[in-house]
Amino acid sequence: MQNKRVLVTGGDGFIGSHLTEMLLDAGCNVRALSLYNSFNDWGWLDTIEKNDRLEVVCGDVRDPHFCKLITRDIDVIYHLAALIAIPYSYVAPDSYVDTNIKGTLNICQSAKENGCKRVIHTSTSEVYGTAQYVPIDEKHPLQPQSPYSASKIGADNMAMSFYLAFDLPVTIARPFNTYGPRQSARAVIPTIITQIAAGKKQIELGDVTPTRDFNYVLDTCRGFIDIAESDKTVGEVVNIGSNYEISVGDTLNIIKELMASDVEFITDQQRIRPKNSEVFRLWCDNTKIHELTGFEPKYSIREGLKQTIDWFTKSENLTRYKVDIYNV
Repeated sequence: MQNKRVLVTGGDGFIGSHLTEMLLDAGCNVRALSLYNSFNDWGWLDTIEKNDRLEVVCGDVRDPHFCKLITRDIDVIYHLAALIAIPYSYVAPDSYVDTNIKGTLNICQSAKENGCKRVIHTSTSEVYGTAQYVPIDEKHPLQPQSPYSASKIGADNMAMSFYLAFDLPVTIARPFNTYGPRQSARAVIPTIITQIAAGKKQIELGDVTPTRDFNYVLDTCRGFIDIAESDKTVGEVVNIGSNYEISVGDTLNIIKELMASDVEFITDQQRIRPKNSEVFRLWCDNTKIHELTGFEPKYSIREGLKQTIDWFTKSENLTRYKVDIYNV
């Protein structure tokens, strides 16, 4: 990847900002997209140390003309820009179609017209729905159990159609549940850590029985880079995960232990997904990414949680989070 010209859409977000840093460390020239706003707020890109090889641009992937502009003179595109909050997709599904499906169309069309050499499109393990078998490999049926999931299935298929119809060198990268520093407070791990750090004695949660394959963000980003460095991944769907399953409840108890907390967890009905929408089991089969790229995760769940807790409990980071508000 050294000296490659790389575009990261969604570079201002949780995974995107970490990926941008890792690409800079690898010697890439990075153009990172931040969602346009009138405050010149670059999200988490504002926390990255100034680098002459980083160019931040502001805009929106929903605009095809803008996408054509930012993909010029780019070798590799990492397309992460998306609406990702599941609860919000219940109340604003149309916006998920516009950003996730049409945004992906705009990026792929622009990459095709500008001759980009690789497009890594970001999927999600949510497209699998509740596991029909475990561990979940890339051949597992897709189940749209939320408008968010449905929009990502549509986006994945849109991206793959450009490989099949136009020979655009696309890979669908499908990360399982990523966590770590900078994650949105809508996710369960930051919700718990920030509230314990703020001194809460009771924390309201949704269902804690579902299982997940949690992955520390630096492992996910290494998976992204390994995928782009392998020609074998072109035209493929590739899971990024740890092949380790743990319940949400057990994960929360590890956090309590690591933070030496006696906090009590209480079920909050507004945080419960609709009956047929909850994904009860996710467990990644990471055989394919290992065979194609040699990727192996480096962080255990306990090691990753320690790093995450250390970051969130620093006062300058904790003050960014509104711990008394339920984030949809």
